Amino acid sequence: MQDWISSYDERDWQTTTDGTVRYALLGLGWWTLDVALPAIENSDLGEVSVLVSSSTEKAESAAAENDVARGISYDEFHDGAASEEYDAVYVGTPNAFHLEYVETAADLDKAVICEKPMESTVERAEQMVEAAEGGDIPLMIAYRMHTDPAVRRARELIEDGFLGEPVSVYGHNSQPLLEMIPDPDQWRLDPDISGYGTSVMDLGLYSLNTARYLLRKEPVAVANEMRSLHEAFGDVPDERSGSLLAFEDDVTMVTTASQNAHSDSHLKLTGTEGQIEIHPAFHGEVKLRLRRDDLTVTVEHESFDAQREMREEFDYFADRLLTDGEIYPDGRHGLQDMRIVRAIHEAGESGERVTLE
Repeated sequence: MQDWISSYDERDWQTTTDGTVRYALLGLGWWTLDVALPAIENSDLGEVSVLVSSSTEKAESAAAENDVARGISYDEFHDGAASEEYDAVYVGTPNAFHLEYVETAADLDKAVICEKPMESTVERAEQMVEAAEGGDIPLMIAYRMHTDPAVRRARELIEDGFLGEPVSVYGHNSQPLLEMIPDPDQWRLDPDISGYGTSVMDLGLYSLNTARYLLRKEPVAVANEMRSLHEAFGDVPDERSGSLLAFEDDVTMVTTASQNAHSDSHLKLTGTEGQIEIHPAFHGEVKLRLRRDDLTVTVEHESFDAQREMREEFDYFADRLLTDGEIYPDGRHGLQDMRIVRAIHEAGESGERVTLE
């Protein structure tokens, strides 16, 4: 146990310490500028060389403020401007705009790391995969939990049989969106931009994807109830969402999500012999609690905030690019999440159980 604890935050995925990936960042919202950009600048294998926004003036201003060499507009990006100055593209725009930038990156032969959810609909996500595979470019979906030490150590334990046979999973993710961004007209509440809805797409996805990563099992059927009560959520169906999923090998998952609730995140996996709990789970600081027989162990790593999680994610991506390594959360992995989210919304709308292909 002492060796396990002392190696808790080691990068078990890293295969190189040599080389640098230069990034163009698209979509200069607060997450990109306040989290992603400093995460890359503090990383071992990356640097930001280009910022891309709605106008050249905005991009150049942001570049000057953040000590980045070049700022260009979206139109200039599509035209190939500054394409010799970056190796990979980070797409941090709202969901429904991801596809067009990935298509251009494929035309420019640039690798892509794209924020989750990967697009607004399954059909557009399929087009993204086709563009990446047709252009033979690496495409990674930005699931930052995959490189979080707590999640990776939990995965090791499950592989080693700590749970016994997995039986059930409970996941929850919520936040007070309108307190964080007090604008009822924001894009997350616009289905034309966000996609199928808001809570499942933006928050519930964390529980679903992390469960898939940990168990290496897929959902085969889903039932759901969702409601929108607050007037700001009038155009989206899932201010509150609760889902029951049947996974392969008879594992059951209950997952709840809300964009209009107290901030909390939780993931708990129970097996025939033990239990693994991650709480808080998805909002930056992650605590791992292990239970088996009469033993309970809690591991907390307070310094692993969202920016450091992003640093790990970008270095993982760069490591794979520099070594031509396999990317686990690739486009097809993200596409499967989109199919699950669509099935959840279909179940919520119909009130019937929906089978996943």
